[in-house]
Formats: sequence, C-alpha cells, structure tokens
Amino acid sequence: MARTAGKVRSLVAEDDTMADALGAVLERSGTGDATGASDATDGASAESNAGADGEHVSDGGTARTVAWSDVSDDLTSGQWGRLIETGILVDGDGDGFVLDDPEGVREALDEDDSTAEEDSGWSTYDKLAALGALAFFPAYWFPPIRDTVGSAMDLFLGPLNEVLPFYAVVIVLSVLTGLYSTHLQANLMNTEKMGEMQAKMSDIQERRKEAKERGDDAAVERIQEEQMDAMGDQLGMFKEQFRPMVWIMLLTIPVFVWMYWMVGFRGGAGQLPQGAGMVLPIVGPKTWNASVLGPIQAWLVWYFLCSIGFRQIIQKSLNIQTTPSSS
Repeated sequence: MARTAGKVRSLVAEDDTMADALGAVLERSGTGDATGASDATDGASAESNAGADGEHVSDGGTARTVAWSDVSDDLTSGQWGRLIETGILVDGDGDGFVLDDPEGVREALDEDDSTAEEDSGWSTYDKLAALGALAFFPAYWFPPIRDTVGSAMDLFLGPLNEVLPFYAVVIVLSVLTGLYSTHLQANLMNTEKMGEMQAKMSDIQERRKEAKERGDDAAVERIQEEQMDAMGDQLGMFKEQFRPMVWIMLLTIPVFVWMYWMVGFRGGAGQLPQGAGMVLPIVGPKTWNASVLGPIQAWLVWYFLCSIGFRQIIQKSLNIQTTPSSS
C-alpha cells in the first residue's frame, strides 16, 4: 500500500489532473466507495488474485475490470498509459485492467485532499493576527485609543523623528512597510497555485463560450456544473490573497496611527510644530495636515508616493513576485 501511495503522489505531482483520472478509474472499477478490510493479525497484505467471473480481488476488495472504452471520456490516452506503465493498473486476465491496490489509491487521494485543505487554511496565528488588526481600527476614530497607540509607537519612532525631518521619517516608514509587506505576500501567498486557479477559471470560461457558439447545450450544462465546482477554488484563492493582508495591517495600522497622532487628526492638535510641511511635487508647499486630493492630507499623499516607488524597487531588486503566476 505504501508503494501504491508513493506512485499516486508522484503522478499527481507531475500532473494535477491525474487525481481526477484516478478517481474516475476507482469509480468505474466499483471500488470508489469500498472500504478495504484488513486482518489485524496478518502483517502482510493479501495477494491479488483473479476470480472466475473476471473480477479481481485485492486487499482493497473486489474490483471490476476496466477497459479504455469505459473511461475514455474522463481520461486521456496518455493518462491511461501512465497508469498502466506505473503498475497502478494491471492486466485483468485479458478482459481489461484492474487496480492493483484500490485501497492504497483511495487513501493516497484522500491524503492529498486533506493536505490541500490544510495548506489553504488559516493557522491560529493568522486568525490572531486578524483579530489584532481589527483591534487597532478604533484608534482611527477614538482619540483616547489613538493617543494610547500613538504614545506607545512614539517610544520606537520618536528617536527617529528627533534626528530626521518628518518627510524623511515618512520615507523611512514607507520603505520599511514596503519591505515587510512584500516579503509577507511572497511567503504567505502561493502565487503558483493562485495562477493555476486563474488559468483554470479562464479555461472554463473559454470552453463555455465556445460551447455556446456551437450550440452544444449539453456541453454548456456540463461546463456550468464544472464552473460551480470551481467556485470553491475561487474562495480558496481569495483566502490566499487575504492571508498576508492581516499581517500587513497588524504591522502597518499602528504606524499609520502614529503618523495621524503626529500631524493631528481632522484639524486636531498634533505633535509637529505648527505650520510644518513640505513642498510636494506639482502641488507645491503644503502643511502636513492640509488637504491635497479631496480629504486626503499631504502627509498621506507623500507616504503613498514614496511607498509605491520603493515597493517597485524592492520587488525588482530582490526579485520577489507577489502576483499570481502559472509558471
């Protein structure tokens, strides 16, 4: 059984669609829902043997023979050949082929499914990070909380503000936030998996469009069912994208609250000298809490300009990819 599981994992690693192919063969062989019985006192698996009626008995139970014509709609000829080549399918006395170890195949597929679910799920630390990020949000609106968070962050950022002008402090903070946000996205998002999900959805939409154009209602209905099944993949992709965001917010919100606390929120008194500001590109001289783009203040515009620029530099210089890729 262990050897069979290794073969299955190897095939699925080479080609993700092999999992569906093996599932189809299991179903056609009549062992898709079978439960393998093993003797607790017998340390070795029972040897496979052929019955007189063309059925194949293995440690996974009784299996019907499967011919290429039975599964040609679900498998490609290449997949069928690989199953025979690896010994997962064996000759069934000339009447077709049988799974050599259906129970081992089934357990390997179940293991892959459970592993995939665990990989796409959030850990306890991720959930705690999300709660922590949410806990910081009230600081934007409630002065007592903002003063508490701002004062606490000033213990770390205050010395930096004492040796650098505020515009340079904003540059440093934009570099730091860009650096850790880029690394968090690169390490917590599986961009290859997300790219595969996007490619799969694009392929489904293209096939659905082609089926509609040729008036194949049966194919359209089948593709729509496939599209509904793929909605779960889209949810998984959304979770993958949002997972690093909670960590980024957990680290970035206190920094933003400190900057709000420094410049003064909605005309309130800040910690910077009265009238402090800088000359912004195109806009000209502006105080830090002056509105530049609607309600957006000058310091926030300056932060985003720096953040966008340095983030691109960080990604290029460190060769970090944060967007989905199918390569």
